[in-house]
Amino acid sequence: MAPPGILNRYLLLMAQEHLEFRLPEIKSLLSLFGGQFISSQETYGKSPFWILSIPSEDIARNLMKRTVCAKSIFELWGHGKCPEELYSSLKNYPVEKMALEFLPFEGKVNLKKPQHVFSILEDYGLDPNHIPENPHNIYFGRWIADGQRELIESYSVKKRHFIGNTSMDAGLSFIMANHGKVKKNDIVFDPFVGTGGLLIASAHFGAYVYGTDIDYNTVHGLGKASRKNQKWRGPDENIRANLRQYGLEKYYLDVLVSDASKPSWRKGTYFDAIITDPPYGIRESTRRTGSQKEIPKGIEKCPESHVPVSLSYHLSDMFFDLLNFSAETLVLGGRLVYWLPVYTPEYTEEMVPWHPCLKLISNCEQKLSSHTSRRLITMEKVKEFENRDQYSHLLSDHFLLYQGHNSFREKYFSGVTKRIAKEEKSSQE
Repeated sequence: MAPPGILNRYLLLMAQEHLEFRLPEIKSLLSLFGGQFISSQETYGKSPFWILSIPSEDIARNLMKRTVCAKSIFELWGHGKCPEELYSSLKNYPVEKMALEFLPFEGKVNLKKPQHVFSILEDYGLDPNHIPENPHNIYFGRWIADGQRELIESYSVKKRHFIGNTSMDAGLSFIMANHGKVKKNDIVFDPFVGTGGLLIASAHFGAYVYGTDIDYNTVHGLGKASRKNQKWRGPDENIRANLRQYGLEKYYLDVLVSDASKPSWRKGTYFDAIITDPPYGIRESTRRTGSQKEIPKGIEKCPESHVPVSLSYHLSDMFFDLLNFSAETLVLGGRLVYWLPVYTPEYTEEMVPWHPCLKLISNCEQKLSSHTSRRLITMEKVKEFENRDQYSHLLSDHFLLYQGHNSFREKYFSGVTKRIAKEEKSSQE
C-alpha cells in the first residue's frame, strides 16, 4: 500500500522568465483542468521546482499544452535532500505504478527512441551568483511533457505580418490568455484591440475572437507603418491577415471601429473572457468620442456636424467603464484580464479598481522603469449584474486616484525628466 499522498504527484520545472506571472498562470490552468499545489508558499519564489497533485497523466499533459511559464513536467517517484533520502523515498513508491520494474531497471536501454525518459534533477535555487555546494533537494521522476515555450518564438512580433507601436509581446499574450482560462469554443473580446495580438493568443487555444478600437486606421490597417524602413502599411496589413498567418482565420469573428466608453451592445452576457491592454497615454493616446457640448469653455469649437468630436478619456473613467462593461457582458465565471499602469512611489493595493460583481484573482507587477510599472489584473465574475452595480465606483476612493487624463502620463515623464537631469549632473561632475 502506498503512503498517503504519494500517488498523482508531479514535479513542475519552471522557466526563469516571467517570474511574476508563473504562479497565477499555473493556478488558473489547474482550476481549468484539475489539480492543486503541494509545495509550500515559500517554494514558489525560491525554487524552480514545484510539486503538484494532478488526478491523471492526461491532465498533466493538458496543462503542459497550455503553459508558457513551465519548461517540463515529471511524474515524481521520489525526492530528498540528499542521495540517501532520495533512495529511501524511491523505495516507498509502489511497484505497480512504475512504468518498468523497480530500480535498478532491467529493461533494455534505447537512447535513440526511448519509450520512457527518467531524470534526476537537483535544485540549487534561483540565484546564479550564490550557488550552494550541495543541492537543496534532489528529485527523480519520469518525464511526461514539455511546456509551450516555443510559442514565444514562433509567434514573435518580429515575424508578424501586421504590428503597431504597442503590439503585445507574444509571451505575455499567451500568459494573459491562460490567466483568462481561455478554452476551445470560448468567445473572447478585446475592447482596445489595437493590432490584435491578444486575439491571436486566444485563437491559438481554440477561442473565437472579436475586438473593437476607436482608431479607424488601425482597425482597417491604413496609415503609417510601424516597421523600420517602411513608410506606409501594405494592402493586406490587418488583424484578419495576422490570424491567417498562423492558420487561425476560422476563429476570427470581426473587429469594429467603436468607442469603449459607449459600447454598442444590447444587454446580455456574451463573452467568456475579456482580455485587453487599455491605452495609458504614453505611446498611444487615450481618446473617446463626444459632442461639441462637451468641449471645455475657452477652446474654439468646430461648426456642428455629424462627425463626432475626439475628447480625452480619463483613466479613472476608462477603468470604470471597463469593469462595468465586463460585469454586464461576461458569463458567470468569466474572466477579465487587463493591464493597470501605476506610478510606483504612490502605489497601494487599494488603487486596484473593484466592482461588486468581480472578484480579484491575481495582481502581478511588471516593472517599466525605476518609478513606473504596470500590473496584470485578473478578475472573475462571481455575481450577476444589477442596475445598482453600475455606480458602485462612487462608493470607493479607488477611482479618485486615477482622476485626470494625464495623471499617469505626467508622473511618467516627470520621472524621466528627473532621471535625465540626474545623469547630466553626474556626467558634468
